Amino acid sequence: MPRLFTALEIPRDAALSLSLLRGGLPGARWIDVENYHITLRFIGDVEGHVADEIANALDRVRRPSFTLTLSGVGAFGSRKPHSIYAGVAASPDLAALQAEIERICQRLGLPADPRKFVPHVTLARLRNSSADDVARYLSARGNFAAMPFRVGRFVLMSSRESVGGGPYIVEEAWPLAAAAEAGLPERLAGGSARMHRP
Repeated sequence: MPRLFTALEIPRDAALSLSLLRGGLPGARWIDVENYHITLRFIGDVEGHVADEIANALDRVRRPSFTLTLSGVGAFGSRKPHSIYAGVAASPDLAALQAEIERICQRLGLPADPRKFVPHVTLARLRNSSADDVARYLSARGNFAAMPFRVGRFVLMSSRESVGGGPYIVEEAWPLAAAAEAGLPERLAGGSARMHRP
């Protein structure tokens, strides 16, 4: 069974801005540009019927579309940094969407995510990068900011077992604002009629 998570996709222009941050850090394994995303809720490996229940519940989310801005660069793992990320400027709409998805997951019996939600786009996984190298990299790129972009949908993504960083597949997508208000969930041809897997 693939690992599932809900996410926001990064549009091409913003992804291009992020790609300019690649390089200049020994021990970094850079994420492919097409795999950039903002994770809303990690769900993990679940049975097919649970995946269906989650997708059915997400059909009922009604939220407006909103604008997001990617801003700043940081690292996770203070003493031993393990990843580099681009930050996301504070957004009440993003926080409300994420909180609703979290409530849905908990109502369906998934354990609460113990980590505080910190919206970000992972840029690189680090292997034996020194804290000094990471500090130098961050100080050179700390003023990063991309043009704001419109978030028009959220998606359910899957990842196959790999060493992190993709490839990710959009299983299903739900529009925000106009189409959602009309009660028309968007279905993806590639997302299957409901992720029924052997």
